[in-house]
Amino acid sequence: MATQTKPRFKLCRRFGVNICGHPKALNRLEKAGRRINKKISNYGIQLLEKQKLKAYYGVLEKQFARYMQKALNSRDVSGLVLLKALECRLDNLVYRIGFANSIRQARQMVNHGHIQVNGKRVDIPSYAVAVGDVVSLQEKFRNNEMFVSNFRDLRSFNLPYIEKNYDDFSGTLLRQPNREELPIEVNEIHIIELYSR
Repeated sequence: MATQTKPRFKLCRRFGVNICGHPKALNRLEKAGRRINKKISNYGIQLLEKQKLKAYYGVLEKQFARYMQKALNSRDVSGLVLLKALECRLDNLVYRIGFANSIRQARQMVNHGHIQVNGKRVDIPSYAVAVGDVVSLQEKFRNNEMFVSNFRDLRSFNLPYIEKNYDDFSGTLLRQPNREELPIEVNEIHIIELYSR
């Protein structure tokens, strides 16, 4: 299985936004500021937005290209279709619900079989969660101190399209997210322009 192994904080400084959600990720941004502020071409801006979106969701190039192709072939707004597809990935929802404190940890939890969707064990991080699906922590892992503290203490995402059940260690995708509700700083129009060349 291919995974993103680049240093997270270095990526955050490069993009100028906190893509990994760590409070110290942008501490050294001032020192890197000289490189960030140099003039970038239109193509460079488009490429940077694409790389930023890939880093947000921990997706590599080949898989991202498949999401992009589906978005371009859809009848709806391509950028929104792309963002909704990425947001509804199982590893991302495990992170948003609060079982994990990073997208990497969420991906590992899914791979190791700690997560269930509608009561069935799913170990595919890219699994597309449908509206109404219940994502829960397996019963035998509900005593794990790290998972419990993550779920009870992490309040970083209170999103209107996700409902958390603290008694049942689960979260439900209530509906597809709207663009303004997504907790990411990216301009998807530049990405669509890049792939429409």
